[in-house]
Amino acid sequence: MSGKLIVLEGTDGSGKSTQLRLLTERLTREGRPFRQLSFPRYDNPSSALIRMYLGGQLGHRPDDVNAYAASAFYAVDRIASYLQDWRAYYESGGLLVAGRYTTSNAIHQGAKLPPAERAEFLRWLEDLEYVRMGLPRPDLVLWMDMPVDCTLELLRRRQAAGDTADIHEQDAAYLCRCYEAARDAAARCGWVAVPCVRDGGIRPPEEIAEELYERIQRCLEV
Repeated sequence: MSGKLIVLEGTDGSGKSTQLRLLTERLTREGRPFRQLSFPRYDNPSSALIRMYLGGQLGHRPDDVNAYAASAFYAVDRIASYLQDWRAYYESGGLLVAGRYTTSNAIHQGAKLPPAERAEFLRWLEDLEYVRMGLPRPDLVLWMDMPVDCTLELLRRRQAAGDTADIHEQDAAYLCRCYEAARDAAARCGWVAVPCVRDGGIRPPEEIAEELYERIQRCLEV
């Protein structure tokens, strides 16, 4: 009996980490057994190429490593995680909550391609990770729809507080393309879009968290 895999997805600066924390805290309070997954696993050897890529050792711009090669870096880290850490739990019916997954390749690597090439890339990506590698398909992908101007403002605040920006976060034009790729992937792949802005302002985190939780509850009831 397979478990349930829920993915929180979004562009950099969309508030995924905050929402993942609020979600896992609520599941814990309510006594719901689950395991949390976060990708990439920066402290694991399987993420070595990802760290080199994001650190600028393979080029100083995201486009210096093409979409297919960079996607393979992240896919290797995911399959290592699955085989080492959570396959048995998933196959026994457990609930997994992931911050980022194959869906992040759809966004961040799909952004490197012209719009006309993204559909073929998404087909290749799903075949690579879900069919050839055998990773589970998510039961629900919640895409946090945060417009780029708000994303840039949140990233500026994080950097002013001392966070170090990777090559993705340093490239505003690339972030704009990521948002377009995310919107395209959400429509093509059936992700659930959760608006993070209302009337020109960012919604309170607690309000977004409530909507996310309601969506997850519906998925778990099926």
